[in-house]
Amino acid sequence: MSNRSYPSDFKYEVIMAYQNEGYSLRQLCFKYQISKNTFYKWKEKFEKEGLSGLEESKTWKRYSKELKVRAVEEYLSGEYSQDEAIRKYDISSHSVLQRWIKQYNGHRELKNTGKGRTSSMTKGRKTTWEERIEIVQDTLANDKNYQESAKKHQVSYQQVYQWVRKYEAGGWDALQDRRGLSKSEEELTPEEKMKLEIRRIEKENERLRTENAFLKKLEEIERRRK
Repeated sequence: MSNRSYPSDFKYEVIMAYQNEGYSLRQLCFKYQISKNTFYKWKEKFEKEGLSGLEESKTWKRYSKELKVRAVEEYLSGEYSQDEAIRKYDISSHSVLQRWIKQYNGHRELKNTGKGRTSSMTKGRKTTWEERIEIVQDTLANDKNYQESAKKHQVSYQQVYQWVRKYEAGGWDALQDRRGLSKSEEELTPEEKMKLEIRRIEKENERLRTENAFLKKLEEIERRRK
């Protein structure tokens, strides 16, 4: 398989589809056109590090000399396959391990390398039904930019993603907290309903303004091409 780069939201969608939508691994890989090894790697990174583990690293990852030597020697001894060594020592790719093996076999010293990768991830928090509606509206108006919505509203990426999926499957009522504290739409006061409707209209207007600005930009580009 090629070294194609996948965005973190795509990886998350694949993992959630496997966990929640009843796909077999074979069906999942066929639907999303990925290999089993690719899926296992994403799943392991997500289980260890959460969403940040699905993001492409833009800096060198830190590996100590001792880790490199252990990984190479355990592979060369036959104790582990390359895949097993990569998973055990959280190595970023086969090519990285293969480079260490080549250096080791060429009697070149394996050294400490790289700057540590740092990542931050907003933690989830408790929200009201009205907040979840606002966050979903905001996300949809922003072309499903889950990361930006999570940062803006100080919730987790996972929360935003799940709320959007729930809304798309079951409407606003699907965003209710079924543990009992949120009001259903029928239980809202006229004032609360008005506030929600105003918020919905504002978000819809924002979405339309964004679309109009995009269309005008396209028209301007087409005019320049003529």
